[in-house]
Amino acid sequence: MGNSAATGATAVNLELPVQSGAGNKQTQIIAIYGKGGIGKSFTLANLSYMMAQQGKKVLLIGCDPKSDTTTLLFGGRACPTIIETSARKKAAGDSVSIGDVCFKRDGVFAMELGGPEVGRGCGGRGIIHGFEILEGLGFHDWDFDFVLLDFLGDVVCGGFGLPIARDMCQKVIVVGSNDLQSLYVANNVCSAVEYFHGLGGNVGVAGIVINKDDGTGEAQAWAEKAGVPVLASIPADEDIRRKSAAYQIIGMPGGQWASLFEQLGANVAEAPPKRPQPLSPDDLLGLFSGDAVGRDVVLEPATVEDMCGAASIQKPSLEVVYDDV
Repeated sequence: MGNSAATGATAVNLELPVQSGAGNKQTQIIAIYGKGGIGKSFTLANLSYMMAQQGKKVLLIGCDPKSDTTTLLFGGRACPTIIETSARKKAAGDSVSIGDVCFKRDGVFAMELGGPEVGRGCGGRGIIHGFEILEGLGFHDWDFDFVLLDFLGDVVCGGFGLPIARDMCQKVIVVGSNDLQSLYVANNVCSAVEYFHGLGGNVGVAGIVINKDDGTGEAQAWAEKAGVPVLASIPADEDIRRKSAAYQIIGMPGGQWASLFEQLGANVAEAPPKRPQPLSPDDLLGLFSGDAVGRDVVLEPATVEDMCGAASIQKPSLEVVYDDV
């Protein structure tokens, strides 16, 4: 199962080969990245549900230590995490089975890797350990059309970059909105793809999903400059917010938002992985008006007097200076 990518500002928008997955078919393994709270779990729950209704066999894996990727899919219920279940089973002298960690709803298969409690371990290492357990359960032999991996994009330690760094997926999709922080994360992910491409990786970026789109256009502008296709724009709509808060799937056939997620499903399946062109920090900032992001602020160097709170006292040096003989 796998893939990766990367170099600098001279990147060209080349399509990259889609590598074959495991099992008897070509499985598309797709890593979805975005800033925490931007709506990755909402997007993935509805996307995976719609894909399953379209006859695809889909596995959704939550790779966020919050373990909330599958909560919307399961109507607000949290499912046991792989890491927690593994630790409990190991303590009891038992082994983990598929039924302990993988659960189904209307054709969608889903699981959560989980992570350590706050202050008790490294989330990135937890991701690595979780995939080691999945490999022991036969991950590379599973027979799916799509495996969707939900990753935090604003955590940059090794485990969260695993799909890109180790060619574990064929392509990456970013979720963002019309705000600087979410686009900063999306841009960072593209930079990581380019970096690993320079090391021989093959993962590409398939596109961006613009969530909570209020029509101001910054995410669209970023996508055009970065050479990243827009796969869908999900509007900032009160009906969507209310139903999502009540753990309701809105990506159902025949529903008000069905066509949006049907098109997103088709776009996700068909979009080829490409090398992106990440923006420089100044170019990213330039997408926003100065009053929105404080672009006109000048960096003023601090002084010793500032740091000490009083006039600095010149202390004699202890350095020994020898006169030339």
